[in-house]
Parts: sequence; structure tokens; C-alpha cells
Amino acid sequence: MVVRLAVRGLGLAALMALTTTAALAHGTLALEPTPLSPLTAWSPDPLPLTAVLVAAGAYLIAVRRVNRAHPRVPVPGWRVGAWLAGLVVILLALVSAVDVFAADFLSVHMVQHLLLAMVAPPLLALGAPITLLLRVASPRARQRLILPVLHSRAVRVMASPLVAWPVFAFVMWLTHFTPLYEAALDDPAVHVGEHLVYLASGVLFWWPVVAADPIPRRLGYGARLAYLVLEMPVNAAVGLAIYVAPTVLYAHYARIERTWGPDALTDQQIGGLLMWGVGDLLLLAAVPAVVAAWMRADARRTIRSDARLLASLAGEFVSPVDEHAPVG
Repeated sequence: MVVRLAVRGLGLAALMALTTTAALAHGTLALEPTPLSPLTAWSPDPLPLTAVLVAAGAYLIAVRRVNRAHPRVPVPGWRVGAWLAGLVVILLALVSAVDVFAADFLSVHMVQHLLLAMVAPPLLALGAPITLLLRVASPRARQRLILPVLHSRAVRVMASPLVAWPVFAFVMWLTHFTPLYEAALDDPAVHVGEHLVYLASGVLFWWPVVAADPIPRRLGYGARLAYLVLEMPVNAAVGLAIYVAPTVLYAHYARIERTWGPDALTDQQIGGLLMWGVGDLLLLAAVPAVVAAWMRADARRTIRSDARLLASLAGEFVSPVDEHAPVG
């Protein structure tokens, strides 16, 4: 039922998109938005629509099977909600008005990048898809297929925070200060690849912070806080470098004849401020979540420690059996 409704909803969105005038790649600005643009300005790209539908359907089917097999230990509803919310964010980034106007405005393009790299990945990580996969798989599939991959050297390297953090920082710099950004604006294939790189690097970055799934090298809570805080100046540097640039960095935006909205340089400055301010706010928002998780973990450890202490004390007060007393 859920999958059927999702198909109908995506089909309706695609139909609406076909009736909307989208931005042209060179020279012509998209039509000025109206109050209805968030509902009508959708890009009919079948690739993200199909991928999100498959990811949502597969997850929901797995949840249903796990809940049927283990009714006493079902998949928490909030994890399902987090996974679906992450997929919705991906749709907003790739097929909504955000994608339509990203070709014309760097500021909107920055919103798209932030959604793909800093909003969708932690939501997907909270969905704990690896744990769900391990629970729904048969013992044979776990032993022969899933666990060998999870324990492989490649996964251990990729999942390492010492790799994920610099990869994420490198992607932010590479995609904004090399010809790759301009190429992504002009070549649809490169643009799709850029989106995948943002999403993949974001997932790698956020996985050790959320730590909802089993990972080879689990960070302590203090290390997670440092991990987040150290990313803030890197993100701020990217945004500030774009903001203070005296000229338009990307010729694509300079070529567009603007009949509405900010000029190309002002738009670029807005984009830099968004990357700096909103990006750091998203990183900062994760800090209290990590602190709260740290406090809950300490509380659980205290409860377990108290229970062991009580059990030990109770054992000391048990009367020993008189070795001379008759048995039976």
C-alpha cells in the first residue's frame, strides 16, 4: 500500500514537472517564481525518482519482514521515519524547484549541495540500513555475503573517520574551486556524478557521528564532537572564499541574462554566506545530539554498574552453608 501510494505521488510530481517551464542551461533565465512554484516547478528526472522509490520500497519491505519475524523487537518507528525523511530530502534537492533554479542561481545550487551533503546523509544514517539488512537476511546470506563485505579491507578503510573526514573536506574544495563545478553546470552526466559524490561523501562523513550501524572503528563521544567541530572552519573557509571573491567565479552564471533576482555577483555572495552560515549551523546542530547520546550512554553504564554493585553486596550478605550441617 505504501509503495503504491509512493508510485502515484512520484507520478503526479513528474506530470506536474512536464507542464512547468524549467531553466535553460545557457543564457535564458527560468521564469520568475510564483507562490505556486514550490508545487509546480519540478524537474522530471526519472533517475532520482526511481532510485528513491526503490530505496523506500526495499527498506519498508525489510522492516515489514523483520517486524513479522521479531514482533517483540520491531524496527523503531523513528528509524523508519528518519530513513524516509532522508529520501524526501534527496527528492527536494534533485527534482523540486531547488533543482530547477540551481542552474541559474549559485545560491540555490548551494542549498542543493547542503541538502545532499549535510541534511540527507545523517537522516539516512539514523535509519540504520546496515543493521536492518543484517536482521532481514538469512544466516547463510549474512555469513557468506554481507559480513565478508563489511569486514573487508576496503570497507574498513572507507568507514574510517581518518578517511571520511578528509574526503568530505576535499570534496567541498574540489567541487567548488576547480573546473569541475563549471563542467557539472554544462554537462548533465557530470552533474549527476557531482550529486552522487556529495551524497556519498556526506554518508561517509556522518556515519561515524551517528554510529547507528556496526562500523569497524567506532568513535568515542568526545572524538565525535571534535570530528564535527574541526569540520566547521573547513566549511566556513569554503563559504568565505566564495563570498569574498571580487568577480563571478563561474562563467555559466555570468552568461545568463537576468530579468529578475540578484545579479550574478550578489547571488554568488549569498551562496557563500549560505555555505558558511547554514553549513556550520547544520554541523553545530549535531553537537547537542551527540552530547545527549553521550549522557544517555553514561546513564546506561551507571545503571549497569549499580546493578553489578548491588548484586555483589547481596552476595556478601547471604548466609554461608554450615559445612557440618546434615544434607537432605
